[in-house]
Amino acid sequence: MANKKVLVALSGGVDSAVSAALLKKQGFDVFGAHFRFFKNPPKSPFAKGGVKKKFEQDQALYKAKKVAEALNIPLKIVDAKRNFKKKIIDYFIESYKKGATPNPCVVCNKEMKFRLLFDLMKEYKADFVSTGHYARIVRQSSAFSFVEQNSPNSSKPSFMYKLREAKDKSKDQSYFLYKLTQKELSKTIFPLGDYEKTEVKKLAKKFKLPVFGDEESQDICFLAKSDINRFLGKYIKPKSGNIVNEKGNILARHKGLPFYTIGQRKGIEIGGTEPYFVIGKNSKKNELVVSNNPKKLLTKKFEVNLVNWVHPRTKKEERGFFSVGVKIQIRYHSEKIPAIIKQDKSSRLVVETVKPVRAITSGQSAVFYRKDEVLGGGTIL
Repeated sequence: MANKKVLVALSGGVDSAVSAALLKKQGFDVFGAHFRFFKNPPKSPFAKGGVKKKFEQDQALYKAKKVAEALNIPLKIVDAKRNFKKKIIDYFIESYKKGATPNPCVVCNKEMKFRLLFDLMKEYKADFVSTGHYARIVRQSSAFSFVEQNSPNSSKPSFMYKLREAKDKSKDQSYFLYKLTQKELSKTIFPLGDYEKTEVKKLAKKFKLPVFGDEESQDICFLAKSDINRFLGKYIKPKSGNIVNEKGNILARHKGLPFYTIGQRKGIEIGGTEPYFVIGKNSKKNELVVSNNPKKLLTKKFEVNLVNWVHPRTKKEERGFFSVGVKIQIRYHSEKIPAIIKQDKSSRLVVETVKPVRAITSGQSAVFYRKDEVLGGGTIL
């Protein structure tokens, strides 16, 4: 890919570092971009001796710089903390205030990471963008293209871009990428889609990247290891109310509806020996509804809005009703359940699963798959 320029998001972690190294090895003209979304904890594990103080206060930036130096590629540092606070953290807090359980990683990928990457791609006249996500993009000839038929480019070959799961199913991140469009997929490269995580770690060592020994974090990035209720408590004033069962009988008091989520068992603080589960919230009465019957968490029907169709044929031909091998995933790494999807008059989607699903949660993402391909997805109502 000589003379093809690719902009790689360098987080400072092993996945993005190996992605950049693989692209450079393939002959791309690689340059990196590091987005500063929030302040990192102090004291970098690399901070020794003569390391400058500013690097000690930002671990991710320090490691991204070391990776860029090791690969001998330029690095653009973008301060996006203000936008991240507005688009991600504020969205996170407001969702909890409304009683929903948000999915910040999905929104961040679309509204922050890829938006910033594509803006920089235009600025630097790059050909592609790339990240360390574990997912695959497959291009194939198709009559359904993001190029409009009457556009100046309509004479160009028409291709469709499929978003598929990664080879490593335990690391697959396609669930978080369903908001990407055909046009965005056509300019995106996921170098790790065909690699196992164990292989990526070996490659990091082989390329002598200064991150191969780093531990991974599964936390929401801006929470790190802090308690979510403590975080929310800084922004949401607690309003106590009654905890009731399905019959409306008062069992105890809750600390505030935003601090609970559907399916929650621990931390409800109801006396007695029976375990209780959160099965609903009554915002009008400020009541938390619980049950000691776990079957009350099961449902076969729910609604989805804010839908994005990755697969153009699904968007153009199968509106209204389809069940062609579709499976639904309602949370990251959960089981995919066969389902029928219908569109109502308000353009919301009604999902009916073939078997009951546990703890359908407002604010989370429902992603639609056909085999290993992402058809699209939306937000659960």
